[in-house]
Amino acid sequence: MLVQVLLVLVMWGGIIAVLVHNGGDSSSYLNAIKSFDAVISVADNLASQPALQQQSLAKIDAALREEFDAANLTELGPLLMVWQGGRLVYHSKGAPPDWRPGGVQGMETLYLGDKRYRALTVYSRTSDTRVMAAGPVGILNVFLTINSRGYFLLPLVISLPLLPLPAWWSIRLAMRPWRRVAQEVAARGPQDLTPLTFRPPHRELAAMVDSVNALLLRVSQSALRERSFIADAAHELRTPLAAMRVNAEALQGQANGPVQRELLNGILSSGNRAGRLVGQLLQLMRSDATGSEPHAPLALDALLQDRLAALSGLASRNGVELELAATEPVRVMGQRESLVSLVDNLVENAIKYSPPHGVVRVGLAGAAGRAVLTVEDQGPGIAPELRERVFDRFFRDPQQTKSGSGLGLAIAASAAASHGGTIELSDAQGGGLLATVLLPLTVIPA
Repeated sequence: MLVQVLLVLVMWGGIIAVLVHNGGDSSSYLNAIKSFDAVISVADNLASQPALQQQSLAKIDAALREEFDAANLTELGPLLMVWQGGRLVYHSKGAPPDWRPGGVQGMETLYLGDKRYRALTVYSRTSDTRVMAAGPVGILNVFLTINSRGYFLLPLVISLPLLPLPAWWSIRLAMRPWRRVAQEVAARGPQDLTPLTFRPPHRELAAMVDSVNALLLRVSQSALRERSFIADAAHELRTPLAAMRVNAEALQGQANGPVQRELLNGILSSGNRAGRLVGQLLQLMRSDATGSEPHAPLALDALLQDRLAALSGLASRNGVELELAATEPVRVMGQRESLVSLVDNLVENAIKYSPPHGVVRVGLAGAAGRAVLTVEDQGPGIAPELRERVFDRFFRDPQQTKSGSGLGLAIAASAAASHGGTIELSDAQGGGLLATVLLPLTVIPA
């Protein structure tokens, strides 16, 4: 649109430059040969009646100046001069009496003070009458030209400011399908790789949408193969890890010295960590794979009680006390396995990083249409600048000394996102970390 407007402005600038160089519309006026013929005819026919000749020539002069829209502007309008027998018989007001036509008929340049005029002299073919018309050359004459030739110039001048409106409207209409495609792409989440639903009627845009859909299909298939590979590998690793643990435990009973027992304890500890990593990988793959499965009514308070009871043994072995504060039933639409992964990973992390004789407080309440689940520990916490990065897979706080895989919070964040919720990390009162999970609250009849 801007290029179009600039192009029109350049064209008009060129036209105005030509008009200025040629003295406005003087050339068109001077080339009006029929007007010269009329003046010569009147001058010749009324040569014997000087008064009537002067009156008639004055009327012709006034008519010409009126056509030029310069009836009251002597310095801008054309000047008419008539000679008969070498004597000046008529001249326009403001025309210098000392001007004389050149020796031949044609165009010439004359000066009146510092003003330049273009003049044309026409000779009568049957008498000694000569007619000269002179037009001023100057920038002001351009405006008179536009006004005097308004039947073809003014429509263009008037339409110039209106050109951007239809151009803008046509571009807006043309871009509407592109905006719909852009809006649909912008509304997608990172896990949504389904094809675009909008099918534009334009062939150019339809080809682009088809290409994007083909790309989404390839990326979806690649991600599916990657998840299947990780899930299969993790599942296959469970059997040899379990066999290694059984054998290490059996050897513990036959160990003859402290060195052997220490080595076997190290093998069991490494096997436990490997088993936990395999379990978390399976949880992560299930969380990604079940993100599009339908949700079902679920009592979140009852699920929380079950999971805390299941994790009480781990808390006891670490010397940590679990506390639950859930004063009212909280019901959501969700996937049980995914929410179990969410609760287990948050509570297990809190137990692992809490000091001996510490307390892990778990709270559940409904507020403002959302279920609010909080898990608070008394551990070292996480630096504020790392609280976004710890949700990335395999990322761990460099200051942490506890062993781990860096998948627990990633699994919890994926589970929360699949339920339309979020997880926020902040400082707990008295030190430690507070994890707050916000999930859409659904009122379900009991």
